[in-house]
Amino acid sequence: MQIIHHGAVNGVTGSCHQLEVNNYSHNHNNNISSYLIDCGLFQGAETAGQSSAEQLQISFDINNIKALIVTHCHIDHVGRIPYLLAAGFDQPIYATTATAALLPLVIEDALKVGVTRDKKLIQACINRLNKLLVAVDYGQWITLPINLPTATKTASETETKPLTYTKAKLKFKPAGHILGSAYVEIDLTGPKSSHRVVFSGDLGASYAPLLASPKSPYKADTLVIESTYGDKNHQGRKDRSKQLKNIIEKAVKDNGVVLIPAFSIGRTQELLYEFEQIIYRNKHNPMWQNIDIIVDSPMAANFTQKYSQFKKLWDNEAKRKLAQGRHPLDFNQLITIDSHQDHLAVINYLDSVNKPAIIIAASGMCTGGRISNYLARFLSKPTTDILFVGYQARGTTGRDIQTYGPQGGYVYIDDIKIDIKASIHTISGYSAHADQHNLINFVKRMHHKPKHIRIVHGDDEAKQALASAYQALLPMAEIEIGKA
Repeated sequence: MQIIHHGAVNGVTGSCHQLEVNNYSHNHNNNISSYLIDCGLFQGAETAGQSSAEQLQISFDINNIKALIVTHCHIDHVGRIPYLLAAGFDQPIYATTATAALLPLVIEDALKVGVTRDKKLIQACINRLNKLLVAVDYGQWITLPINLPTATKTASETETKPLTYTKAKLKFKPAGHILGSAYVEIDLTGPKSSHRVVFSGDLGASYAPLLASPKSPYKADTLVIESTYGDKNHQGRKDRSKQLKNIIEKAVKDNGVVLIPAFSIGRTQELLYEFEQIIYRNKHNPMWQNIDIIVDSPMAANFTQKYSQFKKLWDNEAKRKLAQGRHPLDFNQLITIDSHQDHLAVINYLDSVNKPAIIIAASGMCTGGRISNYLARFLSKPTTDILFVGYQARGTTGRDIQTYGPQGGYVYIDDIKIDIKASIHTISGYSAHADQHNLINFVKRMHHKPKHIRIVHGDDEAKQALASAYQALLPMAEIEIGKA
């Protein structure tokens, strides 16, 4: 057994990991079975020096891949799926029930934005995706396809290199990152051995709104784990909610706009949940009762509907609010913008009136999408406030604004230089990613702890810090940082 990485080892994007089973001999490739865990798009600095074709191409052999397993449908985990299909992949694509409902929407949008507007081509891709998609409920073991033993050439090879595993099965467990997100347990068994491999996907932070925190697996022999915040801890839920309220209240005193770049899936819904809570608790505060909260993203609106559709996956706190007659994702001040024409009209309107507003728009790292038009118009205005609530990868416009904005720097948006005069704020506590404390507890709370941990999906400092923490926790375990 070996694990090969096709992304998310030199940073936090392009997640794509290949688990090879029975790979003991290059002479017997017909015995090898591989499972692909995610097939994501590269973003930011991780695309440097590559053409668009190079970023998207499937450069690895797919002949032995028996299944694609999707942990969740953020674009950095699923964005290369259309290219995998174009390369001839025709095996099952396993995902949780909620992810299977969201994935076609994500892929359709990604194709429209980054590839083609040809409706026939897009629909052909979606039809093929739907044909291969297999929806699986959380906590349910399912059997994975695996190549069975074939005759070897010599008796000596049969004796010294027996086929190790003859069965493989898969289970999804809630990861608490976004709706439908999961970590993956893969059980490999054979006549004389067994091995459980756990792929974390992206783990959610503790006490995040809407979704329950992930619970550790019972056991893992090998763990492949993300490390986005492997060197940091988030502030507590009460503190970040208070900080959010304070930043907004100070920001709107000059009647400027507050721009919040946020991913359409996950972060947007968490923010709406928090704003509904603040509004509910400030019934006698005219500012909170009158301010417009604008979600300018058709995708986010669609996903918010899906969040409502899958209420059964919400945590107990959110379910209690529903029972009280409250609507955490649908309240009076919420305005949803659909068409591109309305989007441009809102920008012009906000630029012409002396009235504050909160705008939530994608993309979360400011690498495109409608947030770019808002930034182009408002970033140079001193009355504007930019609020980052999620991780900004190196090389993204979001990271540049976050880094150079407080120094009075500048960024380029659509090749136009824009001076940053807006105020810049960051609340790391709203990240949908687990922090170092969460990542350590994920391992600490396993009954049977891993003998081998491979760390992926993080900047170098985060991976090194997490590796040191794991080595201190498990001195006898092999702790390594994944390499391409």
